[in-house]
Amino acid sequence: MLSGLRERVLPDTQRRPLEDLVESLDLSAGDSGAKRSAFWTMLTLSAVIASAGVLTDSTATVIGAMIIAPLATPIMGTALATVRHSGQGAVGFVFFGGLLVVGIGVVFSALLPASYELLTNSQIAGRTSPKLMDLVAALATGLAGAVAHARRDVAAVLPGVAIAISLVPPLAVVGVCLGRGAGWLALGALVLFLSNLLALILGGIVVFTATGYGAEAVAESGRSRRRARLVLASLLVLVVVPLSANTVVSWLLTTWSARAKAVAAEWISGVPGSSIAGVDVVSRELRVRVQTPGELPPVSGLLGALRGQIPDGVPVVVETTRGSTIRAGRVGGDS
Repeated sequence: MLSGLRERVLPDTQRRPLEDLVESLDLSAGDSGAKRSAFWTMLTLSAVIASAGVLTDSTATVIGAMIIAPLATPIMGTALATVRHSGQGAVGFVFFGGLLVVGIGVVFSALLPASYELLTNSQIAGRTSPKLMDLVAALATGLAGAVAHARRDVAAVLPGVAIAISLVPPLAVVGVCLGRGAGWLALGALVLFLSNLLALILGGIVVFTATGYGAEAVAESGRSRRRARLVLASLLVLVVVPLSANTVVSWLLTTWSARAKAVAAEWISGVPGSSIAGVDVVSRELRVRVQTPGELPPVSGLLGALRGQIPDGVPVVVETTRGSTIRAGRVGGDS
């Protein structure tokens, strides 16, 4: 059954030889000087484009940065090296490449005025609170990217894979937030990047192992297959554990948001024509968006009703469609 599934996903007639796959994913193989030059050049340009797109809140510009960003290559190279039990030089490209993008984001943050509110920018706000669906999308993208690299006939989908996963933009957001001294926002964007990174590696490991590249590499090297499996299992655990922990956190945030929305709807129900447009956890704040034609009830009532529904100490911010923002205080504290 598994062999039949493998044949459907990666027919032998379309399976790339292991040597070709190593050549395309290992930046130290073949003409390494040209590969590295292209990698650092394109990564620098994509970081500049991503930082500019983030600061101008331009989705189209950010997508452009995703398309040309070469960071997925060493990430998939890491997955292949893990399966082959070879050197992990690709990790260095990911690490130092990430530092480069963050540094460029910090430089770009100097262009912002002192009064700039980071969370009013959708490109920043959307990347500082990773959700469960972000992990699902990243894992599916990792599987798609690995299959696309392993097959000769679907290389054309790689630009689509690049757009689907967010690698360079979250790092640019990390740099912008660090440059503005917003450490918690930077941490949220970093968690998003690391989640995507680990999911991509996991997806690559699963596909490259299932399609026989691991067994082929072991057969060529003459290493113990049992040892190879133990190493692979250990690495899989290292990838799955952080993803599982982040999934639990995302589930808790979703649960608290749903509870807060129900409480907020009851709180605003006394104002005719009012409704709750949404409740989101952004960074460490609970943001309640209210559509109302009139005055809001006292926010102390909302804080009191939220006690016991979400953890104490969470800051609550109420935003209205009329453009006002009210910092209500912390749940369980003084309003």
